[in-house]
Order: sequence, then C-alpha cells, then structure tokens
Amino acid sequence: MVGRLLMPTARVLDFPITALKFDDQVQTILRWAIARESKTVCVANVHMLMEAYWNPEFASILKSADLVTPDGMPLVWMMRRMGARYQDRVAGLDILQSSCELAQAMNVSVFFVGSQSSILSGMRRRLEKEFPRLKIAAMEPLPFRPLTETEDEALIEKINSSGAGLVFVSLGCPKQENWISHHKDKIQSVMIGLGGAFPVYAGLQKRAPRIVRDLGLEWLYRFIQEPRRLWSRYAKTIPAFIWLALKQLSSGNTLVELSHSRSQN
Repeated sequence: MVGRLLMPTARVLDFPITALKFDDQVQTILRWAIARESKTVCVANVHMLMEAYWNPEFASILKSADLVTPDGMPLVWMMRRMGARYQDRVAGLDILQSSCELAQAMNVSVFFVGSQSSILSGMRRRLEKEFPRLKIAAMEPLPFRPLTETEDEALIEKINSSGAGLVFVSLGCPKQENWISHHKDKIQSVMIGLGGAFPVYAGLQKRAPRIVRDLGLEWLYRFIQEPRRLWSRYAKTIPAFIWLALKQLSSGNTLVELSHSRSQN
C-alpha cells in the first residue's frame, strides 16, 4: 500500500477542517481526480457544522470526509485564532470555477449530479463560454424522491464509465453529503458537495460582492434574497454557533497546534 499523506486540520467545534490554502486544496482535489480516486469533499459553513453538531450520524460523515474546506468566514476566523494564521476561504463557487479551470488544462472530465434541468442548462452555457475545452461528461438532475436501487446502480455505472474525475453534487446540505458518503468507493471520482453554488453560477441568484464576503456577511446578503427560506435556518444555527465558538475559544485547551486528520491514500 502506498504511504499516506497527513492532511493538516484545525478542529472547529470538534470537527476537522482542512487547514490548507485555497490553491493547495484545489490542487489536492485535482491530483485525486487525475488518479480517479474515490474521495469525498465537504464544503463546510456554519449551517453544516451545526447540522453535524446536532446529528451524530451526520457528524460521522463530516469527520470521515477526505477533505473539509472552510467555506464560511466564521470558520476561517476560528482557524486563524487556532494557529492556521494564513488560512483563506475555500468556498464552493470558487472551488467550482478553479477546479474547472484546472480540469480543462489537465484533461479531466467533470460530471454534474443534482439540481434542476433549467439550472444545469444555465451552467452548461456559462461553462462552455468560460472553459471551452472543459470536458463535461454529463449533467444529471435527480428526482426529489430517493432513487431506486436499480436507478442508483445505473447512475453509478454511468458516472464510472464516463471517465469523469470530478463529480459536483447539488442536493442541499445534509442530503448531498449523505449521498456522497453513501457512494464512497462505489464511484471512482472525487465527489464534491456544492449546494447553492449551482444556481449562483447559472445566474439565477446573485453572489455577494467581494467586500461583503470578506466581512463574513454573505449570509445576510443571501437572507435578503431568500428571507422566507433562510429565516428559520439562520435563527437556529447562527446564535448557537456563536455561543459554541466563543466557548471553544475561551477555554484554555483550544488554542493548540494544528492536528492531523486521518491520513489519505
């Protein structure tokens, strides 16, 4: 067996967040994709961490992921306080665009799973414009109901036979992370949960300006766009995260050197 590479992490609310710069994380993803390794990537924000904090089964999925990127700025700030001084944000939409740019240059094909046909069509138009040499293996919207065993096996076969090294999944958190975890070692590709990145990239939703994102206020920008959908989520997760984060930072044994997650193939 090939020696395993230790992946540096910082534990935020006891969950291992990969402590590598943006470029290093994306390059790691592409190395796995070129080798057609079955890997799982979670793009973590406050919502995801709180879902994991309250749900032991989902916590196990997050802790066993091969890479957990710090999407939300609160996670980045926590990591910097814990010793990852130069940590930057590794957000879903940026992962999508940077991965596609590298995939185009490295001749890695990509597969899109989930979302709606109209959103996927909008994404395809933009991808073909921005990355004209990118190999799009397929775009598969999924029904709201669970797939039957036969349908799931057919999808697995379609992805594996396509030769895609990257599979971008948009089913919403935590459904997409559950799907990705369930298909580990069945799908020979790097599977990345990108949630809300699909409609933004397709142009159906606007992304917050850079200054808003850097200030950690992208959640507020999104809330203004979708108040009814996001009100209950934010009311539940944000105060709880702030309390737990302050509790962690104020305890004497939290500001420690970076640990190492379980090693990677």
